[in-house]
Amino acid sequence: EVKQIKAAEQVLRLSVTAPDRRIPKDLLERAECIGVFPGVKKGAFVVGGEFGRGVFTCRKADGSMGAPAFFTMGGPSVGWQFGGQSADLVLLIMNEAGVRHLLSDKFTIGGQGAAVAGPVGRTAQAATDLQLHAQILSWSRSRGLFLGVSLDGVVIKPNKDANELFYEQPLTARQILVNHRAETPLEAKSFVTKASEYSRRAS
Repeated sequence: EVKQIKAAEQVLRLSVTAPDRRIPKDLLERAECIGVFPGVKKGAFVVGGEFGRGVFTCRKADGSMGAPAFFTMGGPSVGWQFGGQSADLVLLIMNEAGVRHLLSDKFTIGGQGAAVAGPVGRTAQAATDLQLHAQILSWSRSRGLFLGVSLDGVVIKPNKDANELFYEQPLTARQILVNHRAETPLEAKSFVTKASEYSRRAS
């Protein structure tokens, strides 16, 4: 889990600090939660219907991001829009409805929540109405190429075992992400600090 968080921090940094092709800052400021799935597998490289594991962090009342919760990504073989065997995925949950879907036992993107490929650039000026009103925006990084990606049909589920192992107590994703019942462990502080920094809202 610690390795996953370190990898997620690196993916997030690359996704928001690239000179041009990056997640627009104004979308990060509006996001309720940020999810990062490093090294998601594709097609023939998928084992047992699960093609990725990642973490989400959600906003607290003071606007900063809270302790992370672990999730798995799976479902039917999806027609990925990236080349190569794997890619890093970043998801922004943009509103309360998206957060509710995320915290259900299993959440099918595109089924329960309006999800679209996210725009790329310094600002969201080029974003379409669809993108501006989506519950979830998603991007992929593969072989150095960063672009918005559609994740329709993908199933996201809380990784109960990983959460229990990491926090050394049985906590649900809701308790971690919404009720903020867990302190951020030392191993996750850097990731959460960076996520808060990148998504800080103008005062």
